[in-house]
Amino acid sequence: MRPAGWGFFPLDERWELTESVYSPERAKQMVWLAATRSYAEAAETFARIARRAVPATSIWEETQRHGARLKHALERQQAQVGVERVVLPPAGTDHHRPLGVSLDGGKMHIRGEAWKEFKVGTVYEVVVKPERDRETGEWVERAHGVKMAYRAVLGSVAEFAPALWALAVERQVPQAAEVSVTADGADWIWNLTEDLFPDSVQIVDWYHATGYLAGAAEALHPNEAAAHPWRQARRNDLYLGQTQKIIEPLARAGLTTQAEYFRRHTRRMQYQEFHEQGYPIGSGTVESGIKRFKHRLSGPGMRWSRPAAERMLVLRAAVMSGTFDAAWAAARN
Repeated sequence: MRPAGWGFFPLDERWELTESVYSPERAKQMVWLAATRSYAEAAETFARIARRAVPATSIWEETQRHGARLKHALERQQAQVGVERVVLPPAGTDHHRPLGVSLDGGKMHIRGEAWKEFKVGTVYEVVVKPERDRETGEWVERAHGVKMAYRAVLGSVAEFAPALWALAVERQVPQAAEVSVTADGADWIWNLTEDLFPDSVQIVDWYHATGYLAGAAEALHPNEAAAHPWRQARRNDLYLGQTQKIIEPLARAGLTTQAEYFRRHTRRMQYQEFHEQGYPIGSGTVESGIKRFKHRLSGPGMRWSRPAAERMLVLRAAVMSGTFDAAWAAARN
């Protein structure tokens, strides 16, 4: 018997998915609920709204059945797109909607494997709108991501790349006249970006960069009285893209790792220029997305089998992207 409780059930790999006893529409609502909250909570919500008691085990079974179906449909789509890295759009099909891409990783617990990383990519439209600056209190024009779409994969960079590329093709990234990629400083991210989006404007997330600068200041000046003014002065230099003023004192002090970080990412740290050109300098789109994935997948006590986790990542991404109904219909066809 599968125990009820905190948002998971052990998956018996010998269990065969039989035909559903529920109508397609009722099953769809059950699965949608399961992608937004734990199975026990989904059962309670279904009972209150639909006025019909459905066991949490039944919602789990429908989620595995249809999650597998949506996952296979998504894999077929990715196979049709292929793993080619260069797509030449037909003449006259370019568009001038600025698009952004962000990617990062989060952690979830897989039974028998401990904590494993899932990788998330998001593609979004970039719009510039007024926002009050948190430091100065002044209104400034800043770029923001809207209409976010997500893909998530529990696996290696090589396994994640086709999923991200398929999302990019679906969202017309190859046809976009302007594409920016904003992310933290992880090497795997920028290696993949060079592979998939070689013509994009690449930007290291401003908050990640300033956090790294704070660590460098502490390493250079263990005394906070000296570290604070250096950090503030270099923060202004960082915004202006004048990374050499950061690199040189770090290198002279033998802090080669910290110096190399800023040297390696100098072209991705031209923040004033990026801001003036209307590019997003923060990767909040993907960071907030990962929090939403973790809300469903990394809650208190949640442990997942790998197959169940892979299915839920597909379902959760569809719900977060607002494409669940379209994905459901496409999988049925």
